[in-house]
Amino acid sequence: MAIAYANTDSMAAFLIKDHHHHHHQHSSLSFFFSYLLFFLLFSSPPTAYAFTGDVAEDSKNRRDDLFVEILKDEAVGRLNELGKVSDAARYLERTFLSPASIKARFLLKKWMEDSGLRTWVDCMGNLHGRAEGRNASAEALLIGSHLDTVVDAGKFDGALGIISAISALKVFYMSGKLEELKRPIEVIAFSDEEGVRFQSTFLGSAAIAGILPVSSLEISDKSGMSIKDVITESGVEITEENLLQLKYDRKSVWGYVEVHIEQGPVLEWTGFPLGVVRGIAGQSRLKVTVRGSQGHAGTVPMPLRQDPMAASAELIVQLEKLCKQPESYLSFDGHCSDFTLKSLSTSLVCTVGEISTWPSASNVIPGQVTFTVDLRTIDDIGREAVIYEFSNQVHKICSSRSVSCNIERKHDANAVISDSELSSQLKSAASAALKKMVGDIQEEVPILMSGAGHDAMAMSYLTKVGMLFVRCRGGVSHSPAEHVLDDDIWAAGLAVLEFLENHL
Repeated sequence: MAIAYANTDSMAAFLIKDHHHHHHQHSSLSFFFSYLLFFLLFSSPPTAYAFTGDVAEDSKNRRDDLFVEILKDEAVGRLNELGKVSDAARYLERTFLSPASIKARFLLKKWMEDSGLRTWVDCMGNLHGRAEGRNASAEALLIGSHLDTVVDAGKFDGALGIISAISALKVFYMSGKLEELKRPIEVIAFSDEEGVRFQSTFLGSAAIAGILPVSSLEISDKSGMSIKDVITESGVEITEENLLQLKYDRKSVWGYVEVHIEQGPVLEWTGFPLGVVRGIAGQSRLKVTVRGSQGHAGTVPMPLRQDPMAASAELIVQLEKLCKQPESYLSFDGHCSDFTLKSLSTSLVCTVGEISTWPSASNVIPGQVTFTVDLRTIDDIGREAVIYEFSNQVHKICSSRSVSCNIERKHDANAVISDSELSSQLKSAASAALKKMVGDIQEEVPILMSGAGHDAMAMSYLTKVGMLFVRCRGGVSHSPAEHVLDDDIWAAGLAVLEFLENHL
């Protein structure tokens, strides 16, 4: 099945059609079906529901009711504008407190104030916009996502969640309902979720959730600048005390909601623009350092080499084997149940995304090689078992090659299960939004798992969390090819609006 993308001004963009897939590579198909198996196992069965029909005949009234100028036209324009704010000339890149990130924050601040929100920036660079509603002391609903990006990014990852919330609140502001909200609503644009600059994800949201260690301030980027240095350079004094003061009092928070592109193909397969997230896979990031004997490429005989590059290559291939067939390496020993092995076989993904060598010259046997490992699965016990087994394999291979190996755990986040009450409300809101856009819908909004990490993972340590996914073309993200239909942006904003109606 494939999506037929029609003119985005027409609701026909929701149409789903069958096509032959002779042009797809086998690897793409196998990935799609394994992802689909994961979805089928951990969600209600998908239905290929086709949205048909345009906005109803009484289009003038419908357009007024759907706030097309704010939730669609303006939101799309703002996403495009934000997508041009970059530290690189030829591609999109905004990392923690970079010049482009500060410029993007200024734009978002202006748009928040345009929606009637009171704004401020905290000492970790997070931007806040708050409406107090009728009772400023009531528990607040937090809505957020991140303003940073990966390198060579798409313009929807992170930004869509912030813009959708600002747009929905602008509708309330324009209609005079902002002061009628029964609880404060706070939109947060987190300063760092991707972890590109410091290889430490969720810097912004972890600080607010109170789970960012003070020692994190000493982490350095590739230029040798620490997080503390970067914050100080931006004109803010960061101390242990004011970092700890960033943590929100859990008694002051009602819940956290995040809208985000799916970054996968399930919604496109079902034909739905929106889906509710049941949970987020846990993840670990490792840094493996392999040290050998540096030498001349022409004079050291092959049998006498202690080559960390060749050892790293074997380690990486071994990791791939382990992650493709975990059941062949992990045993039923009380730690790995049948359920754990089944969930690992459908949800475990492992990636080596970065390799660096020293001294990195073509005619020198390297003295040291480091590489990263990103490991994700919905089963936390299984994730620990895989790391333990990989560690065993590392020491075995390194020993046989007479090189020394060290594994550092750089980041760990347990799987997060969304709050059932919030998920139910988001599902109702998404359904109501889609019904307003296309008339009656027969099928239920899909429920799915997330293989990608989100700020909701950090925020789950503070309060209950819920997430809404938005369809993206081909499931592609972390790429300039990332694309969301204008109508799907509209649907996301309308769903947030419907959700906020419950807080009047």
